Amino acid sequence: MDRHLAIGDIHGCSKALRTLCDFVDLRDDDTIITLGDYCNKGPDTFGAISYLIHLTENYNLQPLRGNHDLMMLNARNNRAGLDAWLDSGGDKSLRSYAPLDGKRGTIADVSDRHWEFLEQKLLPFVEIETHFFVHGSVLPHLPLQEQPDFMLYWQKHQDPVPHKSGKTMVCGHTSQKSGLPKSNSHSICIDTWAHGGGWLSCLDVTSGRLWQANQKGDTRALWMDEVSGH
Repeated sequence: MDRHLAIGDIHGCSKALRTLCDFVDLRDDDTIITLGDYCNKGPDTFGAISYLIHLTENYNLQPLRGNHDLMMLNARNNRAGLDAWLDSGGDKSLRSYAPLDGKRGTIADVSDRHWEFLEQKLLPFVEIETHFFVHGSVLPHLPLQEQPDFMLYWQKHQDPVPHKSGKTMVCGHTSQKSGLPKSNSHSICIDTWAHGGGWLSCLDVTSGRLWQANQKGDTRALWMDEVSGH
């Protein structure tokens, strides 16, 4: 059976991302939906985005846009945008692009290929028959195509009411310091704080299988039934 695999907020945790994908044992018929926030806070934005580009070339990757990805793009526009990005963890992102270890790095060090990925490849949402995937959240009464940016990219997961589609929402953005997803009967948040000492999560939305990896290279596998309602 084809798998729809959702991966939570990566935030520059390239080691956790690579470890997780190896642990899941990706297959050619998988659809992989990454939920956004590829940059900032963690140590290796360069490595994380490079690996995501590798996934686009070898698998069916459908990467969503997160608020931190928007901030990285806005950092090129003016000083205020750059300062806002740096204050939100962009300083760590720039260090990962620096040509010399220990240097801060600059916007000019970010490759055109990475800018192209952030500008042209990222999606506002993904929808399948039973689930939809967003970075932040949605307004329950509006179709996905009409959702405002502040909901898709900035709204926290706060026990939302069911969406009019009747489908289960899978989101990131709201870090779960416990390292476990937060869910109710119609929504699942799988940002499990990879950059803060937690886990990077991958959820097969059909089977409920949950795989996790961290920056230390540790792995564990659970079922959503074991953490449901957390």
